[in-house]
Amino acid sequence: MPLAVALAWVEEAPEGPRAGYSREQFKHWNKGLDPADGCDTRKEVILAEAVDVPEVGPRCALTGGRWWSQYDQVWVTSASSLDVDHMVPLAEAWDSGAATWSAARREAYANDQGAPNSLIAVSGSSNRSKSDKDPSAWLPVPADRCAYAADWVADKLRWQLTADAAERDALARLSEACPTSTVTYERVP
Repeated sequence: MPLAVALAWVEEAPEGPRAGYSREQFKHWNKGLDPADGCDTRKEVILAEAVDVPEVGPRCALTGGRWWSQYDQVWVTSASSLDVDHMVPLAEAWDSGAATWSAARREAYANDQGAPNSLIAVSGSSNRSKSDKDPSAWLPVPADRCAYAADWVADKLRWQLTADAAERDALARLSEACPTSTVTYERVP
């Protein structure tokens, strides 16, 4: 569906208090989709997004390889220089409804490989720049903004997370600037 239509489906609500939040509330980087391969979720995402696939050694040690970091439009040639970003950061998810979730649902969110851009490998510097900000406070380079907005809205809809007024306003401006952007998502029950 068009980005503007999808955005209309994201419920607007003020952010909840961040009291009680910590990254530890979201058990992340679990054993991944294939517990037998020795790679945790983080490394599975890095492997899945490799443009040139690295060699995988014992205990999922990665050597070689090459990745495209969408947020800053740079090539990364070392897996150790990558961060795996939660499209909607953990703290933002907490503020937008995840504070009331069970520990199991938060773990599922933190390790979600069921949608193409719930988790994304990007340069460490771009991920640290983004931190836990929503689109009203941070955006990637202009070349990635339309895709970023569509992925953000898809993740909010997938997990039934709300958006505050400033976030919705920023996304509405992006939807106007990105009239051909579409959103595809599958809701998590």
